[in-house]
Amino acid sequence: MKMKKFVPVAMTALLFGSSLAVSPVASANEGNSTKGEQQVPQIQIDPVHIFNNTYGTVDHVNVAENTTYYTIKDGEYSNILEVTKETLVFDNTGKKVELKKGDKVVAYTFANKPQKAIYPPQLNPDVVIVETETAGLVEVDYFFEDLTNTYDILKLNIGENTELLNIKGEKVTEKELAEKHLVVFYTVSTKSIPAQTTPSKVIILDNETQNATETTNVEAEIEEIIATDYYEVDGTKMVPLRVIAEKLGYTVESTGNGAIVSKDNLSYTITRGEKMFGLNKALRPLEAAPALLEAQKTYVPVEFVKNYLK
Repeated sequence: MKMKKFVPVAMTALLFGSSLAVSPVASANEGNSTKGEQQVPQIQIDPVHIFNNTYGTVDHVNVAENTTYYTIKDGEYSNILEVTKETLVFDNTGKKVELKKGDKVVAYTFANKPQKAIYPPQLNPDVVIVETETAGLVEVDYFFEDLTNTYDILKLNIGENTELLNIKGEKVTEKELAEKHLVVFYTVSTKSIPAQTTPSKVIILDNETQNATETTNVEAEIEEIIATDYYEVDGTKMVPLRVIAEKLGYTVESTGNGAIVSKDNLSYTITRGEKMFGLNKALRPLEAAPALLEAQKTYVPVEFVKNYLK
């Protein structure tokens, strides 16, 4: 999906919920609006931070069955990183490493990921970078079609020796980097605006490499569920949320009266008995209120699955 640098004022406030420095953009119809008609001005904004950065030194390691929990401290502040086999962990030169006590790290987490309401904060980072004494810089950000990042601070010039990979470690082409979230490893850059660099390694964070056959099989399984496991409310077909969402690669976390369904930078908050659901920081309507038909089995309108999850 191509990110826009121009958004309506109302949507800006809804999505980001913070004050932004803005400057008006002149409109061809300025001064010609119909009397009594309210025009929604279009404004230019600085692109938002795509990732939250967490800094610190690994102070404690707790190994569980599928997840290792790293407590990192930054002065008086502590955070816990949930690291699994899918988490990308590199040093600042682009070498794969394993975290250990004493490592100085920077963890990058998609800003819209749901966070558990516990203390100290517990994060599920997408990328963890270990700082070393070897020279090396890292940029984790969204890059536009011309391979400049969101604040036009850095522009990539891909060289013949630049290693280009996806999150599975498979080789990709330069064309595939455009309009993607990237992890960029480099050592030097120009003093121009934006600074330009020829990186040593680039990793695409967006997971768009699922095998077509696997996708077809999953879609067939979901259609079978929709056809056999459902009930109707006032003409609206209700289908099981968890089983479908998990087949589509989403994580489903129970909230006691519903669930948080998340993947990458998307987060849906479903509440039983409510005909509105949360999409990141916005609200969207449902055809019918989600309901608990069996223990631990919440049903949602089939339109939610087809319009938002697929």
